[in-house]
Amino acid sequence: MRKYFFLWIMVTLFSNLMIAQSNTIPKDGNLYLHPEFGQDFNMGTKESPLRTLNEAAHRVNQANGKGAITIYLSDGIYGLDATVTFHPANWHFSKTERLTIRAEILPDDTNWNPAKMPVIVSTMPLNFKPYGNEDPFKGASYGIQIETSYVTIQGLRVLGTPVHEQPSEGVVRRNYPIVREGRDLDDLRVTQCMFIGDKIAIPNHLAILASGQGVVVDHCVFYHVKDAVVFWFSERPAERCEMHHNLVVGNYGAAVWTWSAAEDFKYYNNVVANASVFWVLNKNEKNTFNVSNSLLLGYNELVTKGGGPGNTGEQGNADKLKFGNDVVIKKEGNLEIEEDQTKRSYLHIKPGTPGFDLGAGLFTK
Repeated sequence: MRKYFFLWIMVTLFSNLMIAQSNTIPKDGNLYLHPEFGQDFNMGTKESPLRTLNEAAHRVNQANGKGAITIYLSDGIYGLDATVTFHPANWHFSKTERLTIRAEILPDDTNWNPAKMPVIVSTMPLNFKPYGNEDPFKGASYGIQIETSYVTIQGLRVLGTPVHEQPSEGVVRRNYPIVREGRDLDDLRVTQCMFIGDKIAIPNHLAILASGQGVVVDHCVFYHVKDAVVFWFSERPAERCEMHHNLVVGNYGAAVWTWSAAEDFKYYNNVVANASVFWVLNKNEKNTFNVSNSLLLGYNELVTKGGGPGNTGEQGNADKLKFGNDVVIKKEGNLEIEEDQTKRSYLHIKPGTPGFDLGAGLFTK
């Protein structure tokens, strides 16, 4: 009996230790992940990393306090078998003390190369209910869902999900890799990320779907995704939103949807090539937007309005876009993209070719 009692105490103590550990943010505010060597019962330090992004989200959501938290992802493949939702109830971030989800090595680091980007791929069932409602297109999933303000996502390589996108009429099976639903949230920055898809093998339906204020997308590459960025819903016109220094190549939907964006929306130093649609306006076409220092090379439709998961809407009023003199638009044409995977500039515009001088892509230096 004493033997079993001692064993029971040891198991209880170990279980309590695991529970306490799983609700702990390290004192320095840093959580480390490694998809091969990490374990979700670890402390989450660099020496004792977690394995999954879901566990990191769980610890952030259960934490009490305030201050910056940074989640570092080592290189490797992170398969998401369920939506990773960041929705802390008792931890408070600010503009200067943010939640950051980032690669351990970033594109501007001297020892970076494309193979060192952490890879995010969604494998969960497509049964998500946006805003809690039934999905009319019968097949949605969210990858990383951000439901708190003051967040940065940086340096990740984000794929879609391996599905047959349109199995029958009226059905669109789709994954949204990065989502923010909260219409009253503020300050989401997605930077130096690479979104890659393939319409046949691994559709990346809509890379960034974000509601609320202060959505900034910069220095990202969108390669063969359907839709790049949708400024979704907001309690009021979404102010302080920006797209700059992004490269969008071969999207079979639209490059930018400004459904909720206010007229202070900033669009500059972007390169879009071989797009089905360049820009989708809100159906009411109320707002006018300025476009500066950018290149559009090859497209089917310049401006549409309305739309949704099944289509990009109907013909829109092109006068709602005010193009600066430094904007180049050509109906036909192709970019010269580096396709050598060993090059640091993989999937970027080749030097000396059209669009290179705009600085669109992962690098800020």
